[in-house]
Amino acid sequence: MNEKKEQINILLIEDNPGDVRLTQEAFKEGNLNVNLEIAIDGVEALNFLHKEKGFENAVRPDLILLDLNLPKRDGREVLAEIKVHDDLKKIPVVILTTSDAEQDVLKSYNLHANCYINKPVDFDKFFKVIRQIEQFWLEMVILPTFVKYS
Repeated sequence: MNEKKEQINILLIEDNPGDVRLTQEAFKEGNLNVNLEIAIDGVEALNFLHKEKGFENAVRPDLILLDLNLPKRDGREVLAEIKVHDDLKKIPVVILTTSDAEQDVLKSYNLHANCYINKPVDFDKFFKVIRQIEQFWLEMVILPTFVKYS
């Protein structure tokens, strides 16, 4: 559905280098032109999204993949911050975390996460999850287009 856009920008907010590498590999093998930006903690993610402190030229993400268990500011705080800002709240946020705690699921949806996915620890299953995210969020869903990113 996103044929109009030549490149899809994704912000992966993840502190685990292994999960970052797996996500990069999964998107590389996909059919779409994905620009995957990485933030390794909550503070860096918010600086990226607000185009501050070294991220003044950051590209607005079309989709955010967010881990909950992050250093500095956790994913719940990042999600809350995203969803209160008019210029950010329309960006779909996919929670991708190892937590399957009911309170994390409920809190994420209460903070307006677009979906919650339990991150598999198995390599093949993790790879499959990323491919399914790509197929659903980047091939089927019509993502909002943004005229201005400030």
